[in-house]
Amino acid sequence: MSIKTNSTLGIIIGNRDFFPDKLVAEARTEILDLFKQLNITPVLLSDADTKLGGVETFAEAQKCAVLFRKHADTIDGILVVLPNFGDEKGVAETIKLSRLNVPVLIQGYPDDLGKMDVVNRRDAWCGKISVCNNLYQYGIKYSLTTKHVVSPKDESFITDLKNFTATCRVVNGLRKVRIGAVGARPTAFNTVRYSEKLLQRNGISVTTVDLSEILGNANKLTADDKSVKEKLEKIHAYTNTGLTPPDKLVQIAKLDVVLADFMEENSLDATAIQCWTSIQKNYGCNVCTSMSMMSENLLPSACEVDVTGTLSMYAMQLASGSPSALVDWNNNYADDDSKCVLFHCGNWAKSFLPDIMISTAPILGTSVGTENTYGALDGRTPAMPLTYGRISTDDCNGVIKAYVGEGELTNDALNTFGNRAVAQINNLQGLMNYVCRNGFEHHVVMNASKTAGILKESFENYLGWETYNHA
Repeated sequence: MSIKTNSTLGIIIGNRDFFPDKLVAEARTEILDLFKQLNITPVLLSDADTKLGGVETFAEAQKCAVLFRKHADTIDGILVVLPNFGDEKGVAETIKLSRLNVPVLIQGYPDDLGKMDVVNRRDAWCGKISVCNNLYQYGIKYSLTTKHVVSPKDESFITDLKNFTATCRVVNGLRKVRIGAVGARPTAFNTVRYSEKLLQRNGISVTTVDLSEILGNANKLTADDKSVKEKLEKIHAYTNTGLTPPDKLVQIAKLDVVLADFMEENSLDATAIQCWTSIQKNYGCNVCTSMSMMSENLLPSACEVDVTGTLSMYAMQLASGSPSALVDWNNNYADDDSKCVLFHCGNWAKSFLPDIMISTAPILGTSVGTENTYGALDGRTPAMPLTYGRISTDDCNGVIKAYVGEGELTNDALNTFGNRAVAQINNLQGLMNYVCRNGFEHHVVMNASKTAGILKESFENYLGWETYNHA
């Protein structure tokens, strides 16, 4: 799997008859040049369809809506361009008639202080307010640029547009994501309980399978099977196998074959797996290596059947285009109130572990036998950007909620095992207070990016999930 990077946006160029038409033609050229530069595919009226390809009248709105409906399967979002005041009803009617349920970004051009005469005046500052007012009345959700009015050549708008395409990926992706829940939730982990019904109401489907079915199918395979041999080659290419015995590597490979088949058969985008402690007791290894390989290949996988955890991983990778990892808010870092230790035993994607190696899980080994925990990964995450966050179903209140934030992963000394990292976060104590008071899980997701704003806009504005952005 790969993250779609070449977005397709529908473009509505607003116009109003008593403003100069040349501004519409200039805007059309400018926007199309920018789209080409950013590898964004445009869908818009031609200058033969309407006056200069703009939208003003109801008839023009109908034409634009028909065009958008023809491309409904490919349009990820809509950009509204206001080279002048624009016709607010024309914009709103186009979106309504198109029946597209996608994010919308509103851009208005700035006036030039030296060109405020009748033939050059834009008034998009005012027009943008009117357009937003109409969209609000129609119940259409929309995003705003950082500056109220801004030239498409301005760096802030280019950043806004890139962030908007990421928002489109998150919103559209989460509305149709399919997650596999492999096995039952470990009985000691009430923290990962979730509402499948609340998720489904938001377009998020969960496909379940009993762990015995997965382990039974894995046990039917042998080291001589072609599929197992191919998986072994991929494992050796992926990571240093350390001191892992050959028979344990075969076990890991067989399990990986079956999990991959399950995902393909059910068209799944992500998985959450019962890794504690049935796999160790009934099969004899950890599934961490397979989970890491899936997450690295943008098919995120979470421990302990944490379905909303893997949903959070998927959302973050849509926002950033890079893998995510499920981690524990695990330890204080000495007496530094702004730092903490992130840990798992561990299944993080290779992107987080330059020194990745297959090992065992010492903590889990104390109860199931260390020899049954081969497949856990060992590795330290170096300094890199950090976005963290969590989606959760609040069943008691019948809602989905989330929190997000940004910080840094550091190179501070950390002498321990497993998958580990040190995070530095402003007002970390306040964040922990928020997490505890609002009943969030001990699992959190990390991503090597700065995408908290994109996630909040996606979750809260378009999906309707209350989202706290920690700053």
